[in-house]
Amino acid sequence: MPEPPAGPDAVKETAQRMLANVERVVVGKHDEIALVLSALISGGHVLLEDVPGTAKTMLARSLAQTVEGTSFARLQCTPDLQPTDVTGLSIYNQKTREFEFRAGPVFANVVLVDEVNRAMPRTQSALLEAMAERQVTVDGVTHPLAVPFFVIATENPIDQEGTFPLPEAQLDRFALRAALGYPHQEDEVAIVLAQRHGHPIEALHGVVSAGEVLALQRAVEDIYVDELLLRWIVDLVRTTRSVDGVAVGASVRGSLTLERTARAWALLHGRDHVVPEDVEHLFLPVLAHRLILSSSFLAETRALGRSQALARIRDRCLELAPPPSPDWDT
Repeated sequence: MPEPPAGPDAVKETAQRMLANVERVVVGKHDEIALVLSALISGGHVLLEDVPGTAKTMLARSLAQTVEGTSFARLQCTPDLQPTDVTGLSIYNQKTREFEFRAGPVFANVVLVDEVNRAMPRTQSALLEAMAERQVTVDGVTHPLAVPFFVIATENPIDQEGTFPLPEAQLDRFALRAALGYPHQEDEVAIVLAQRHGHPIEALHGVVSAGEVLALQRAVEDIYVDELLLRWIVDLVRTTRSVDGVAVGASVRGSLTLERTARAWALLHGRDHVVPEDVEHLFLPVLAHRLILSSSFLAETRALGRSQALARIRDRCLELAPPPSPDWDT
């Protein structure tokens, strides 16, 4: 395994190689790809919630192919998907007269869980131990997962028939939730032109090693967070528990994830320290799916839509817990 990059410039160069490679397939979504990469190098997982045809699957596949020496698995969730279809199971070998463990798709480095809300709750819960502890237990035996290990789950917010909404405990396991959205017109033209003679992912090659990804994850730990900034992150998350419009705020895991993801975001942008703008940018991706909005607030903001309603909550929290003054780091 290589040592962590020597400094911010080396780290940024590695991250930029990954970003540029994925952008060969997922066009015009630089910030969204950066969000996903920040989850990867901070050791978290991502929930992509968007309509079909917005490159969610292509993002997962291109990310897996960007990292050499890693494996990719896709789980297409349906109501009849069983927990053992995720984790694997023990099968009796008549020749050896012993049970042998056959690993499931969750043992890949990058796991795409497509339409996760179509799986039964029992199957959804099979992902909990894997996502939280990087291991699965089958028949009383614990099996460690591959490293790096990264889950990208997708949901279709439009078609809700025959789905099983993820419980709060499952949502809380995702470092962030993001949406790719439709591309701009010129980007969509470029996508159509690029696929006239095949899909760009067919020619995609790895540009970093699994060891370099692990080195980036270790480098995240060295990103500096001033104590004043750390206290503000905690205050900001605590504010979600009392602000008007929120019935249940973010847990302590929200504080932990926001701080760690902010360090990863700073690293991706070539800095060795976190600034308040990092935290503000990540507030909704990291915390929005951890909040349960009150029924009265939902009724009040029905015409705005969920994204604008959540933006209003963010603005209220920033008013109640404002960022440190501009000279906070002097």
